[in-house]
Amino acid sequence: MTDSSKIHRLVRLSTAIVIGDWDCVRELRRSAAPGEPDREWREAILQTHLFAGFPRLVQAFGVLEEEGGIGVPAAQEVESPMLDPGRGAQLFDDIYGKGADTVRELLDGYHKDFGAWIAEHAYGRVLARPGLQADRRELLAACALAALGQDRQLASHCRGALRCGATLEELEAAFDSAADLIPADNLVRARRIARSFQLES
Repeated sequence: MTDSSKIHRLVRLSTAIVIGDWDCVRELRRSAAPGEPDREWREAILQTHLFAGFPRLVQAFGVLEEEGGIGVPAAQEVESPMLDPGRGAQLFDDIYGKGADTVRELLDGYHKDFGAWIAEHAYGRVLARPGLQADRRELLAACALAALGQDRQLASHCRGALRCGATLEELEAAFDSAADLIPADNLVRARRIARSFQLES
């Protein structure tokens, strides 16, 4: 389990990358704890492209490189191009629960390729990667989505964080960690959304 001070740093790092707050990213890298950046840092960084796109992730890597980089990934961190189709599907089911098939149909209805991209890439290749626990990934996702004001997706990932094992207190602490990076109105809505799921786990 990632300790609370480390999840604080990862939440801030992820949210700062998503909104492009490069001063915050630089400060986090400069003040990294002993042994960091480590795999959890690298996983947190990699998943930001799901929320802010590849251009922002490329910029983040450049900024972090200027401040000392993110460490060298171990061999087991680098995945082969082959996917385990069940890995992402299980995580999707864990996050969406009884509504998983309905969400799949919705995504496929927008565009069949889009549904496949979400299933295979977002879930199969990124969010279900080893190296950072699912509940921690969901906390990062919730804060990123709160910062962006994406309330519908935020609701899904707040619920997902709780279903994957995070507590409401951890979710609210994550929002606290990024409070200065999330617009005030967005933060109020995010807290309200999170509390609406406190009885669902």
